[in-house]
Amino acid sequence: MKKATHQQTKQHNRDLVLRTIFDHDSISRAEVARVTHLTRTTVSDVVNGLLAEGLAEEVGRGESIGGKSPILLSIVADSRYLIGLNLGQDKFIGAVVNLRGEIKEIVEAPVHDDNGEKALELVYQILNQLTRKKLKPIVGIGVGAPGLVNTRDGIVVNAVNLAWQDLPLGQLLEKKYKLPVSILNDSQATAIGEYVYGGDHQPDENLIVVNARHGIGAGILINGRLFQGDGGGAGEIGHVVVQENGELCRCGKRGCLETIASARAVLQQMKTDSLDDVVSSFLAGNTKANTVVTKAGHYLGTSLANLIGTLNIQKIVLTGDMTRFGEKWLKAVSASMQTGALSRMAEGTKLEIGKLDYRACILGASAFLLLDDYSLLFNEEN
Repeated sequence: MKKATHQQTKQHNRDLVLRTIFDHDSISRAEVARVTHLTRTTVSDVVNGLLAEGLAEEVGRGESIGGKSPILLSIVADSRYLIGLNLGQDKFIGAVVNLRGEIKEIVEAPVHDDNGEKALELVYQILNQLTRKKLKPIVGIGVGAPGLVNTRDGIVVNAVNLAWQDLPLGQLLEKKYKLPVSILNDSQATAIGEYVYGGDHQPDENLIVVNARHGIGAGILINGRLFQGDGGGAGEIGHVVVQENGELCRCGKRGCLETIASARAVLQQMKTDSLDDVVSSFLAGNTKANTVVTKAGHYLGTSLANLIGTLNIQKIVLTGDMTRFGEKWLKAVSASMQTGALSRMAEGTKLEIGKLDYRACILGASAFLLLDDYSLLFNEEN
């Protein structure tokens, strides 16, 4: 094993201290040293650098436990900005986000057809608007894109609804905007958003976030890290066949989960374009709506049972348009999940609704830029 260079050690310590300050509203230098197991001298040197960069600030004094009251540190939320894009909706949504995940500016644009060139032009239009805002500096762009994504190379391998095949989106955006860019699947981005900003999720926790909207996908976090599988497509449950000889899916197969459990499938079976109308009918007790939505919940629950049997992750969060059907739909999902999985495993699994709607993808895509490395927050010479 190669010994870390002085610069690598310095960067590791810097990131460790910064992450610790990120994890707290405010924290003292002594507490940072205790949490990170770094010496107080090392912590003090790193903090001085963060103060000089404007990334951290002193925000008053904490309670004394003997001796002088400690000076508290906090992240300067508006010292840097990130852009997050959600391309997985029926409209593209982009936002400028600060270091605390607060959305400062937002731009939306409807997607009217499956023309790949027009869709790409729409991405440029949104980014052009966001990068011209007065919020500076913007240090990176994170994109949550539908379909199969090669995150390592920044390529959208296959996004059927956008007619994108092997699109080098990361390279195109980096060249045009001269910023670091990360591209990941929108459901995976949503999972990161829910994990980081959506509730009481613990560090190093295992979590599955299932995004059930016009398509269906899952994001999987293991020990707090996004699991993408060998080819980047882990969580593509929407295109797993659950109904032999079922409806034709847009991927070309028949009977995919998406053809029966998604919002698109529900609308097709109800012969309407309005999800609002279907939700109202379902909540009012309409027989057909009840049958269609409950069946959708049943098949989603069966797929969740398979995930439980494979991964034994005990916390599953549901997001997307289908959650609008509320408690009755959730009960149908849960009942099928309980029936389909080994009872002792299913009993220990908590199923809940996400808290961030479309924002989860935006926040997750932007947060992904910082998950492994804080270097883009610093000037090049540092």
